[in-house]
Amino acid sequence: MNSVSVGYYNAVREYISENIDRAFKSPNDLFKYPFIDPGSVYDGNLWDWDSFWSVYALAAYEKTLNDGGAFRKKLIEGAMGNVLNFLSFQLVDGYIPMIVSKYNQGENEEPYLIKKHKDGVILNMHKPFLCQQACLVSGLTGSFSWLEGYIEKLERYFECYDRYYYNENCGLYVWADDVMIGMDNDPAVFGRSRFSTAGIYLNSFMVKEMHSMAKILKNTARNDRADYYAQKAENLKAAIQNECYDPRDKFFYSVDVDVKTRSYDWFHKGLGVFWKTLPIKIQAWTGFVPMYSEIASGEQAECLVSMHLENKNTFCSDFGVRSLAKDEKMYNLEASINPSNWLGPVWLVVNYVVFRGLLNYGYKEEAAELCNKTLLLLGEDYKKTGTLHEYYNPETGQPIMNPGFLNWNMLQLTCFWKLMKVSVYLITCSQY
Repeated sequence: MNSVSVGYYNAVREYISENIDRAFKSPNDLFKYPFIDPGSVYDGNLWDWDSFWSVYALAAYEKTLNDGGAFRKKLIEGAMGNVLNFLSFQLVDGYIPMIVSKYNQGENEEPYLIKKHKDGVILNMHKPFLCQQACLVSGLTGSFSWLEGYIEKLERYFECYDRYYYNENCGLYVWADDVMIGMDNDPAVFGRSRFSTAGIYLNSFMVKEMHSMAKILKNTARNDRADYYAQKAENLKAAIQNECYDPRDKFFYSVDVDVKTRSYDWFHKGLGVFWKTLPIKIQAWTGFVPMYSEIASGEQAECLVSMHLENKNTFCSDFGVRSLAKDEKMYNLEASINPSNWLGPVWLVVNYVVFRGLLNYGYKEEAAELCNKTLLLLGEDYKKTGTLHEYYNPETGQPIMNPGFLNWNMLQLTCFWKLMKVSVYLITCSQY
């Protein structure tokens, strides 16, 4: 790590230290418990994977402080509150929304997603980060006992996924629609038919979620159920390998599950559709998530790195990983919100997920290079604008939109500490 990178690290850390308090929110008439929001235009909203990554980064940040445990106490309250707030909004069938917002609803009106689900409309639900965040909280508290009264709710959360979103034919989970899918305008999902896409993002992170549930159950003396979820994770990994990995392209894709023999009068009476899915051959950053979730084999990881991650014509830029391959026809760097633009801009969560995937498979030099690129990106932004932004132009490093964004930008500090071999306790890095 050179002196320039260290300087950028110090600048980014200074900014985060000065601004982190505004991400912590107190209970109000909508939320029963304290919580952590992403900052910027998302102030006051509780999001599923956004809150997870905030806690993930802050769990590491807290270990570098010497404040007598004051920040740790605040972090535990906010992180535990994230989980408990989501569980408090759970419906009888297990459904939990992916966002609860104080906006776009009248006084005393139920949150939009809750109301729609009660009306019988099946929309996407809380992405698979609830148990992962619960494990982070338990890492901070040193105990899983706080979850004892919520095991049934967690079981119903998975049952809801299995009831509405699981495709038995291929063994994968599908998106109900293209709303709030993490990678908002992922071409493999955005604009496509309902329940037609088994996203590689959704299924790869679900493997981590199932392992996290197994860990929770094991640490609350429910070993039989722990084994059940561990096996579910293995079954899902096998389905991802069978359906999502393309041995010709050496890449993991989302797949179309809406494939079947369609009869027309006396036509199609012979050999019918026997394949379970069709690959949606759009190369996005989500194809690297199997390295983060340790689904990829060593040989697959080698190809992902050498053929794709290091390819300047597709994913490799001077500032990190493009969210969509540059040679895709959808590649676009416009500023957009609702949906946010994931068609090429550099997002810090993308850089971090790829960074951790590289470390998982022993690519330390490549991980260090990615860390340096990200420090350059954020350090220059802070130096020029006095703030950080939500996403960036991969060709120039210029910010695209949403100044004041914190959330997963804080993950860059975790990258630095990991490479500098600082003793940082991250439960998600040690549980699998």
